[in-house]
Amino acid sequence: MPLRPTPTTPVLPRAADTDATEATTRRGRIRVGALLLLAGVAVGVYGLDLLSKYLITQNLELGETVPVLGELVQLHYVTNSGAAFSLASGFTWVLSIIAAGVIVFIVVFAPRIRSLGWATMFGLVLGGALGNVTDRVFRGESIGTGHVIDFLQLYAFPAIFNVADIGVVSAMGLFVLLSLRGVGLDGTRTATVKTTPKPVAESDEQA
Repeated sequence: MPLRPTPTTPVLPRAADTDATEATTRRGRIRVGALLLLAGVAVGVYGLDLLSKYLITQNLELGETVPVLGELVQLHYVTNSGAAFSLASGFTWVLSIIAAGVIVFIVVFAPRIRSLGWATMFGLVLGGALGNVTDRVFRGESIGTGHVIDFLQLYAFPAIFNVADIGVVSAMGLFVLLSLRGVGLDGTRTATVKTTPKPVAESDEQA
């Protein structure tokens, strides 16, 4: 007699395996979202910086000042060999190398970021660094010796700055905020342990 095939029971995935797969997929989506946000913020800051500098160089003479809101906000076209807000002037080559290092670090480190807040912070830094390093690379007689274009001047503020500087400084403020809130690069928050006072025994109170 021919043998009947033995029915086989389908192997269903375990709940733990399903949960692990879903968690992995969710983390992957979060990482992609953070990368896209980082890139979008960086491109936005970089594009605004390039556009604003182009408009300034095409419409103002070097050293010219144009009031926007009286003396409160003015456009003052100057060049700067230093860092943000005209700091460390005269160290153009050193600052160019540092900015290039920051850019490389962010690009390499970016895949580890899963927090949207940290992605925004690194995007601001990347866009600002790209904006100013572009000036240093392409606006000088040789690579790395160019001066950064600054044009924003506020009343009683000691320095003239640009859009890239705003991006970098905004990133530093966001860095402080995320650190104070205990937000990690993976988006989780550090739990704060609350200690409750130990009750005093009756014998101690009577003593």
